[in-house]
Amino acid sequence: MRYEEFTIEGRNAVIEAFRSGRTIDRLFVLDGCQDGPVRTIIREAKKQDTLIQFVAKERLDQMSETGKHQGVIAYAAAYEYAQIEDMFALAQKRGEDPFLILLDGIEDPHNLGAIIRTANLAGAHGVIIPKRRAVGLTATVAKASAGALNYTPVAKVTNLAKTIEELKERGIWFVCADMGGETMYRLNLTGPIGLVIGSEGDGVGHLIKEKCDFAASIPMRGDIDSLNASVAAGVMAFEIVRQRMASGERMAKFDKG
Repeated sequence: MRYEEFTIEGRNAVIEAFRSGRTIDRLFVLDGCQDGPVRTIIREAKKQDTLIQFVAKERLDQMSETGKHQGVIAYAAAYEYAQIEDMFALAQKRGEDPFLILLDGIEDPHNLGAIIRTANLAGAHGVIIPKRRAVGLTATVAKASAGALNYTPVAKVTNLAKTIEELKERGIWFVCADMGGETMYRLNLTGPIGLVIGSEGDGVGHLIKEKCDFAASIPMRGDIDSLNASVAAGVMAFEIVRQRMASGERMAKFDKG
């Protein structure tokens, strides 16, 4: 479902947005404001596990597009988030091993949009992002995805490490992009797989890296030491595609033989 309105201002508008089931990524509330309507909004936000930030009036004034925020501004998602089950269903429908891309701390909306676009073109069955310290499905992300958001499920989870553990129990194994890892060409990247990409600045976090089965590095020959996160995601995703295709050809030859 496509949303046309992304920033919601004013008490009544925000309350109605929550009660109508709109997906609200983030709520900004005037620090110290404790009157009835604001308490109602905060209660609704907590029910939906929306991120709440208490900020100064100057910050709200800067963010406001209408000048009538009344102490509350909400950011609605540009698209509905999917469930992880939707990704497994898509893999099953295609008759393929699940291929998921998990993002640890991507804060640039252009990068997230580009990765969703890559995920679609590489045949990944979905993208999983964390709720905190990461960008959500904003209008900029939607535009940067070049339409891929209409076809590629994106799920938002509270705890990425716990999600990896749960997915491991369902047969997914995980590889993270890491400069200190084994060269990706030497790893077997076939089968049900989760590809984990970290942020440009910090890479994949220590806790998430520990949860992964392997760390893979991209061989580089230049003078700088890292790729943009969306480029790294593309390089590794298409190595997974290459290996899957090669494995499929071997299986086809075996079947014929």
